[in-house]
Amino acid sequence: MPSHIPILVQMVEQQKTEPALAVPYRRIVLTGFMGSGKTTVGPLIAAGLGWSFIDVDDVIAAEAGCSIAELFRRQGEAEFRRRERAAIARLAQGDRLVLALGGGAIEDTNTRTSLLANPDTLLVHLEIELATTLARCNGTENLRPILADQANLAARYAKRLPLYRMAHLSVAVDALTPQQVAETIIRAAQHSPIKRS
Repeated sequence: MPSHIPILVQMVEQQKTEPALAVPYRRIVLTGFMGSGKTTVGPLIAAGLGWSFIDVDDVIAAEAGCSIAELFRRQGEAEFRRRERAAIARLAQGDRLVLALGGGAIEDTNTRTSLLANPDTLLVHLEIELATTLARCNGTENLRPILADQANLAARYAKRLPLYRMAHLSVAVDALTPQQVAETIIRAAQHSPIKRS
Protein backbone atom coordinates (compact mmCIF):
# COMPACT_ATOMS: atom_id res chain seq x y z
CA MET A 1 0.00 0.00 0.00
CA PRO A 2 1.48 3.41 -0.92
CA SER A 3 2.72 5.38 2.08
CA HIS A 4 0.42 8.37 1.53
CA ILE A 5 -2.81 6.44 2.17
CA PRO A 6 -2.46 6.63 6.00
CA ILE A 7 -1.95 10.40 5.65
CA LEU A 8 -5.24 10.64 3.77
CA VAL A 9 -7.01 8.70 6.53
CA GLN A 10 -5.34 10.82 9.21
CA MET A 11 -6.52 14.02 7.55
CA VAL A 12 -10.05 12.62 7.47
CA GLU A 13 -9.93 11.73 11.16
CA GLN A 14 -8.72 15.21 12.10
CA GLN A 15 -11.57 16.83 10.20
CA LYS A 16 -14.15 14.73 12.04
CA THR A 17 -13.43 16.58 15.29
CA GLU A 18 -14.98 19.82 13.98
CA PRO A 19 -18.58 20.65 15.00
CA ALA A 20 -21.27 19.55 12.57
CA LEU A 21 -24.51 21.15 11.46
CA ALA A 22 -27.59 18.97 11.82
CA VAL A 23 -28.54 17.10 8.65
CA PRO A 24 -30.59 13.90 8.48
CA TYR A 25 -27.89 12.01 6.56
CA ARG A 26 -24.62 10.32 7.40
CA ARG A 27 -23.03 11.14 4.06
CA ILE A 28 -23.44 13.28 0.94
CA VAL A 29 -22.25 11.79 -2.35
CA LEU A 30 -21.56 14.05 -5.33
CA THR A 31 -21.97 12.87 -8.90
CA GLY A 32 -21.84 14.68 -12.22
CA PHE A 33 -19.95 14.97 -15.47
CA MET A 34 -16.33 16.08 -15.53
CA GLY A 35 -15.84 19.75 -14.81
CA SER A 36 -19.02 19.99 -12.75
CA GLY A 37 -16.99 20.92 -9.67
CA LYS A 38 -17.24 17.83 -7.47
CA THR A 39 -13.70 18.10 -6.14
CA THR A 40 -14.05 21.86 -5.62
CA VAL A 41 -17.51 21.89 -4.06
CA GLY A 42 -17.01 18.76 -1.96
CA PRO A 43 -14.47 20.28 0.46
CA LEU A 44 -16.68 23.38 0.84
CA ILE A 45 -19.66 21.24 1.83
CA ALA A 46 -17.47 19.23 4.20
CA ALA A 47 -16.12 22.40 5.80
CA GLY A 48 -19.63 23.80 6.20
CA LEU A 49 -20.83 20.64 7.93
CA GLY A 50 -17.66 19.87 9.88
CA TRP A 51 -17.39 16.60 7.96
CA SER A 52 -14.63 14.85 6.01
CA PHE A 53 -14.15 14.97 2.24
CA ILE A 54 -12.80 12.16 0.05
CA ASP A 55 -12.40 12.09 -3.72
CA VAL A 56 -12.79 8.50 -4.96
CA ASP A 57 -10.31 9.12 -7.79
CA ASP A 58 -7.64 10.19 -5.27
CA VAL A 59 -8.12 6.96 -3.33
CA ILE A 60 -7.92 4.82 -6.50
CA ALA A 61 -4.76 6.63 -7.63
CA ALA A 62 -3.16 6.21 -4.20
CA GLU A 63 -3.97 2.51 -4.10
CA ALA A 64 -2.77 1.98 -7.69
CA GLY A 65 0.39 3.99 -7.14
CA CYS A 66 -0.18 6.02 -10.31
CA SER A 67 -2.46 8.67 -11.77
CA ILE A 68 -5.91 7.80 -13.13
CA ALA A 69 -4.68 8.64 -16.64
CA GLU A 70 -1.74 6.28 -16.22
CA LEU A 71 -4.03 3.55 -14.84
CA PHE A 72 -6.21 3.91 -17.94
CA ARG A 73 -3.13 3.63 -20.18
CA ARG A 74 -1.62 0.66 -18.36
CA GLN A 75 -4.68 -1.44 -17.51
CA GLY A 76 -7.62 -0.01 -19.47
CA GLU A 77 -10.98 1.41 -18.51
CA ALA A 78 -12.47 -1.94 -17.42
CA GLU A 79 -9.83 -2.35 -14.69
CA PHE A 80 -10.29 1.25 -13.60
CA ARG A 81 -14.06 0.71 -13.32
CA ARG A 82 -13.51 -2.46 -11.25
CA ARG A 83 -11.30 -0.55 -8.83
CA GLU A 84 -13.76 2.34 -8.77
CA ARG A 85 -16.72 0.08 -7.94
CA ALA A 86 -14.82 -1.55 -5.05
CA ALA A 87 -13.60 1.79 -3.68
CA ILE A 88 -17.07 3.33 -3.72
CA ALA A 89 -18.64 0.30 -2.02
CA ARG A 90 -16.08 0.63 0.77
CA LEU A 91 -16.01 4.42 1.13
CA ALA A 92 -19.78 4.91 0.88
CA GLN A 93 -20.15 3.37 4.35
CA GLY A 94 -18.39 6.32 6.00
CA ASP A 95 -20.03 8.65 8.50
CA ARG A 96 -20.02 12.47 8.36
CA LEU A 97 -18.55 12.20 4.89
CA VAL A 98 -18.76 14.07 1.59
CA LEU A 99 -17.69 11.71 -1.19
CA ALA A 100 -16.94 12.83 -4.76
CA LEU A 101 -17.44 10.17 -7.43
CA GLY A 102 -15.72 10.02 -10.79
CA GLY A 103 -17.89 11.11 -13.70
CA GLY A 104 -18.53 7.59 -14.99
CA ALA A 105 -19.24 5.87 -11.66
CA ILE A 106 -22.98 6.47 -12.05
CA GLU A 107 -23.06 4.07 -15.03
CA ASP A 108 -22.46 1.10 -12.75
CA THR A 109 -25.90 -0.30 -11.89
CA ASN A 110 -24.86 -1.75 -8.52
CA THR A 111 -23.16 1.47 -7.43
CA ARG A 112 -26.10 3.61 -8.51
CA THR A 113 -28.74 1.36 -6.92
CA SER A 114 -26.84 1.09 -3.65
CA LEU A 115 -26.40 4.85 -3.29
CA LEU A 116 -30.01 5.61 -4.19
CA ALA A 117 -31.44 3.00 -1.83
CA ASN A 118 -29.39 3.92 1.24
CA PRO A 119 -31.52 6.13 3.54
CA ASP A 120 -28.39 7.58 5.15
CA THR A 121 -27.00 8.81 1.81
CA LEU A 122 -27.96 11.96 -0.08
CA LEU A 123 -26.88 11.54 -3.72
CA VAL A 124 -26.42 14.96 -5.34
CA HIS A 125 -26.01 15.60 -9.06
CA LEU A 126 -24.02 18.67 -10.04
CA GLU A 127 -25.63 19.33 -13.41
CA ILE A 128 -23.46 21.02 -16.01
CA GLU A 129 -23.91 21.79 -19.69
CA LEU A 130 -21.48 20.03 -22.02
CA ALA A 131 -20.27 23.39 -23.35
CA THR A 132 -19.36 24.45 -19.81
CA THR A 133 -17.48 21.19 -19.30
CA LEU A 134 -15.42 21.80 -22.43
CA ALA A 135 -14.64 25.38 -21.40
CA ARG A 136 -13.66 24.42 -17.84
CA CYS A 137 -11.62 21.36 -18.79
CA ASN A 138 -9.81 22.74 -21.83
CA GLY A 139 -6.13 21.84 -21.60
CA THR A 140 -6.55 19.00 -19.09
CA GLU A 141 -6.73 16.16 -21.61
CA ASN A 142 -3.56 14.60 -20.16
CA LEU A 143 -5.30 14.31 -16.76
CA ARG A 144 -8.74 13.28 -18.02
CA PRO A 145 -8.58 10.21 -20.27
CA ILE A 146 -12.21 10.48 -21.38
CA LEU A 147 -11.83 14.14 -22.36
CA ALA A 148 -9.16 13.15 -24.86
CA ASP A 149 -11.78 11.05 -26.69
CA GLN A 150 -13.62 14.01 -28.22
CA ALA A 151 -15.47 11.83 -30.73
CA ASN A 152 -17.33 9.98 -27.99
CA LEU A 153 -17.54 12.74 -25.37
CA ALA A 154 -20.99 14.01 -26.34
CA ALA A 155 -22.31 10.45 -26.49
CA ARG A 156 -21.00 9.73 -22.99
CA TYR A 157 -22.57 12.93 -21.70
CA ALA A 158 -25.95 12.06 -23.27
CA LYS A 159 -25.80 8.51 -21.90
CA ARG A 160 -24.95 9.61 -18.37
CA LEU A 161 -27.28 12.60 -18.01
CA PRO A 162 -30.47 10.57 -17.36
CA LEU A 163 -28.55 8.47 -14.83
CA TYR A 164 -27.22 11.56 -13.04
CA ARG A 165 -30.76 12.95 -12.90
CA MET A 166 -31.88 9.92 -10.89
CA ALA A 167 -30.02 11.44 -7.92
CA HIS A 168 -32.00 12.62 -4.89
CA LEU A 169 -31.07 16.22 -5.70
CA SER A 170 -29.85 17.99 -8.86
CA VAL A 171 -28.23 21.43 -8.78
CA ALA A 172 -27.58 23.36 -12.01
CA VAL A 173 -24.03 24.64 -11.50
CA ASP A 174 -23.14 26.48 -14.71
CA ALA A 175 -23.95 29.98 -13.43
CA LEU A 176 -23.12 29.43 -9.73
CA THR A 177 -19.87 29.85 -7.83
CA PRO A 178 -18.58 26.78 -5.96
CA GLN A 179 -19.55 28.44 -2.67
CA GLN A 180 -23.10 29.02 -3.91
CA VAL A 181 -23.36 25.38 -5.00
CA ALA A 182 -22.10 24.19 -1.61
CA GLU A 183 -24.52 26.43 0.28
CA THR A 184 -27.42 25.24 -1.89
CA ILE A 185 -26.60 21.60 -1.13
CA ILE A 186 -26.17 22.20 2.61
CA ARG A 187 -29.51 24.02 2.80
CA ALA A 188 -31.23 21.24 0.85
CA ALA A 189 -29.71 18.59 3.12
CA GLN A 190 -30.72 20.44 6.28
CA HIS A 191 -34.29 20.97 5.15
CA SER A 192 -34.69 17.57 3.55
CA PRO A 193 -37.91 15.71 4.29
CA ILE A 194 -37.74 12.72 6.60
CA LYS A 195 -35.33 10.19 5.18
CA ARG A 196 -36.51 7.60 2.75
CA SER A 197 -37.31 4.25 4.40
